[in-house]
Amino acid sequence: MRIIFMGTPDFAVTILDALVDAGHEIVAAYTQPPRPGGRRGKAPTPTPVHVRAEALGIPVRHPTTLRTTEAQEAFAALGADVAVVAAYGLILPQPVLDAPRLGCLNVHASLLPRWRGAAPVQRAILAGDVETGVGIMQMEAGLDTGPVRLERRIAIGTATAGELTEQLAQLGGTAMVEVLANFERYPPVPQPETGVTYAAKIDKAEARLRFDHPAEAVERQVRALHPASFFELDGERFRVLAAEVVPGAGTPGTVLDDRLTIACGAGAIRPTLVQRAGRGAMPAADLLRGFAIPEGTQLS
Repeated sequence: MRIIFMGTPDFAVTILDALVDAGHEIVAAYTQPPRPGGRRGKAPTPTPVHVRAEALGIPVRHPTTLRTTEAQEAFAALGADVAVVAAYGLILPQPVLDAPRLGCLNVHASLLPRWRGAAPVQRAILAGDVETGVGIMQMEAGLDTGPVRLERRIAIGTATAGELTEQLAQLGGTAMVEVLANFERYPPVPQPETGVTYAAKIDKAEARLRFDHPAEAVERQVRALHPASFFELDGERFRVLAAEVVPGAGTPGTVLDDRLTIACGAGAIRPTLVQRAGRGAMPAADLLRGFAIPEGTQLS
């Protein structure tokens, strides 16, 4: 098929590669515009999809909006059979949704209608969901409200958000190729009207570990927001990259022993992999050998 691909992060790159490997013709790749890097004055950095598409010889477009008549006419002029969307980052207006012969298909990383929205992988982990998955959704004007053509499920287990996203990208790429290979076999099925939840975008403030929550919820916070979760001690930030739930009780945020066991609202967690600002990741035992955090210390 003649496909317009629309995506931005590494998740989308996996989907793009699956389409190319299946022999489809990608007539253009739409992605977010290059953004300034983390350092002041650093040149704008192209998105992962931008980089991969250029390497594959695919024309790249990065409009800031698709709401103008000019942008919509340029999109329609590509004469695509279908548009494949994966974590693109712009809302598609109705003229864009209607332009391809078969419409627009989205790879959404949740079991719809649960976790519609921007951060379905992180929200599924934070909520303690046992499983998640990907759906190949026929897009419509609402936020992830379209009917689903194919769904694949996967257990969450102890995966971090990054690990789970990679697994779902592989699953989504395979599912999209399957749908495109036999479009009539997978008719669109309306989403259930019950069970709707919304996956709000992750706020930076959510990375601060909430020791007043149960230990199981704190451990999920570590995995869902990896590698950003942190606590502070004497004004210094310590990232927690991995942790385990262990027995323990005390005032939330209190260090209970010489192994950095931390009391939570119920139970306790023990960080196993940590990182001080400006340093590499290290086992918690190595941190404690060079930086004492005695029993009774209260962490913010």
